[in-house]
Amino acid sequence: MVCLGNICRSPTAQGVLEKMARDAGLAQRIEVDSAGIGDWHAGAPPDPRALEHAARRGYDLSRQRARQITRRDFEHFDWVLVMDAANERAIRALCPWPERYKLHRLAAFCTQHRAREIPDPYTGGAAAFERVLDLVEDACAGLLRVLTTR
Repeated sequence: MVCLGNICRSPTAQGVLEKMARDAGLAQRIEVDSAGIGDWHAGAPPDPRALEHAARRGYDLSRQRARQITRRDFEHFDWVLVMDAANERAIRALCPWPERYKLHRLAAFCTQHRAREIPDPYTGGAAAFERVLDLVEDACAGLLRVLTTR
């Protein structure tokens, strides 16, 4: 899961997919991590608003710490899921050509919401963080269906 700074959307997506995988009995088969394009927040916990809104829905993001994506991530993970078009452009520029097939927008897996992107809630209020959770839950459920049918 990749967003700009790894403190709002991508840690939320990591926490949601980890819990969904655990609840489905797939925690041993699905490894989830998150990273940011930049290193501005490296080592920092998720944004307090992301922590608060996720916790209300039963997701614990408290152990996560922001980090910047590395070349190893493209080699190690089967999927690199970005939150928006700007993230996608930045990641395409970093991603080795042979690994580009792994890049996808997380919102492409939504089945209940019509969304092309997971919007950045950083400058928004509570409603923005709730909207991110709505979209991420939908997308992660769709992704999990894809993963379990392959």
